[in-house]
Amino acid sequence: MLVGLSTGAGGLVAGTGAYGFLYERHRLQVVRETLPVSGLPEGFDGLRVGLMTDVHHSQFVSRENVEAAVDLLMAEQPDLIILGGDYVSYADRAYMTPCAEALSRLHAPHGVFAALGNHDDERDMPAELARRGVTMLMDQRTWIEVNHDRLAIAGLRYWTRRASDIAGVLNGVEVPTLLIAHDPRRLSEAAALDVGLVLSGHTHGGQVVVPGLGAVAARKFPVVAGRATRENTTIFVSRGVGTVIVPYRLNCPPDVSVLTLERKSRI
Repeated sequence: MLVGLSTGAGGLVAGTGAYGFLYERHRLQVVRETLPVSGLPEGFDGLRVGLMTDVHHSQFVSRENVEAAVDLLMAEQPDLIILGGDYVSYADRAYMTPCAEALSRLHAPHGVFAALGNHDDERDMPAELARRGVTMLMDQRTWIEVNHDRLAIAGLRYWTRRASDIAGVLNGVEVPTLLIAHDPRRLSEAAALDVGLVLSGHTHGGQVVVPGLGAVAARKFPVVAGRATRENTTIFVSRGVGTVIVPYRLNCPPDVSVLTLERKSRI
């Protein structure tokens, strides 16, 4: 009996492992969400933002995987595209140019904007993306405009964490801001600075979500995946496209996100 139980448990583990490796990590989805944004100008009400993050092009995340994500996002025809960082794994230069080439087909009426993640270097990867028309925001901000209404778009370096440094990036911004912060732990600083919207990744949604235990590897994050609010700040965290450390997902399929912005009164 014990031998039978042991064999059955071993088979279950092996089967779950095969499922997570062969199927779930490739089961790319489109997540569609409406996000209330405090103080959003009338001209941006209904703006559709495409978010792609944590591509992790590598030995285990093929160019075909990246191109499939690009195809899926482009089919949604977003008004604006945000790239949230971690384009390759461990700053592997062998994958930087192929990744940038695959992402070069992304385009939107209001442009493509990107920040960096903890797996990206700060020279070659941003240069590859910028060469292909992506606006890189490395502790920088810019604007988009619709009918004389402005929306600020700012991007943080991964290692920019102190509230005073983040405030410096946003210094002088007098219009609602969309902040690209790879790490959702920047939510507290963003809320203190009255940022309207934060778009993040980094968590992979936990990558492995165990029934009854949840996303064990991502418990330290204020938001593991999806939408949350804190004071006047809305945050959305994507599960991302790729994987890292182990090429495996469980109860946590990869995604690209299409986020419709909706005006919300300030508290």
